Amino acid sequence: MSQGSSAPVRPVPPPALLAELETFIQALNAAAAEVTLPLFRSGMGVDNKAGDGAFDPVTAADRGAEAAVRKLIFERFPDHGVIGEEYGEDRPDAEFVWVLDPVDGTRAFVAGLPLWAHLIGLRFQGEPLLGVIGQPYLNEVFLGAPSGSRLIRPEGERPLRVRPCARLTEATVAATDPAAYFTGAEVGAWNQVRAGAQIVRLGGDSYIFALLALGTIDLVVESHLKVWDIDPIVPVIENAGGVVADWRGLRLGRHGGQVVAAGDRRCLDDALISLKRSAD
Repeated sequence: MSQGSSAPVRPVPPPALLAELETFIQALNAAAAEVTLPLFRSGMGVDNKAGDGAFDPVTAADRGAEAAVRKLIFERFPDHGVIGEEYGEDRPDAEFVWVLDPVDGTRAFVAGLPLWAHLIGLRFQGEPLLGVIGQPYLNEVFLGAPSGSRLIRPEGERPLRVRPCARLTEATVAATDPAAYFTGAEVGAWNQVRAGAQIVRLGGDSYIFALLALGTIDLVVESHLKVWDIDPIVPVIENAGGVVADWRGLRLGRHGGQVVAAGDRRCLDDALISLKRSAD
């Protein structure tokens, strides 16, 4: 683990079943890509699933990818549960529960930016076990598993490992869109973190978490995340040696919310000096 970070102890199924599930989660990611890739940069329509003047885009890619993944899950593991962004919950208290965001970063998808991803996670006995951040346009699959996180590309695989970063002043920090997703108090906390960082990049949705596991970003700060926005990411970060917490620095709950991820606990502790002031 990286400089003082330690992943929570989480339950693990028998090795043979775990290996089967690792293979299966990659098949689910491939099935989602079969739906989304033909629609990317195709000029397809966008629906708004929000009310009260808000805008929350959804497309045929979101709906079609989740439907395809759910179909495979229920055919292969009919006793498993599913929590998905587009089609809700089915047996959410089962021993194994899949958590799905079929297209994380729908705005990026619609804009033609290749920073969206398939998020597919698996809980075992209520705890994150496996996770995939899949970017099919770039041919990248970031897989998190108890055996270690790895980046899978057509030419082969490589281990994922976070990098050391002793303090915030040396860090590359990322967030998706603080102006859109942070409250007033949260914006103030973010501005303090931003002012202390060496490099700051905005945009990227779940892909910035993948880059943290890759070791090119040191800290990611987000808020108002849903469970499907973060649950699949946790195994990728933790099994690459990083840490995921809430804005108090505590273990992340099962429902998302305020999230901070770091490759190095020392950098996280620096950021928490500011973030704790606006923690829920």
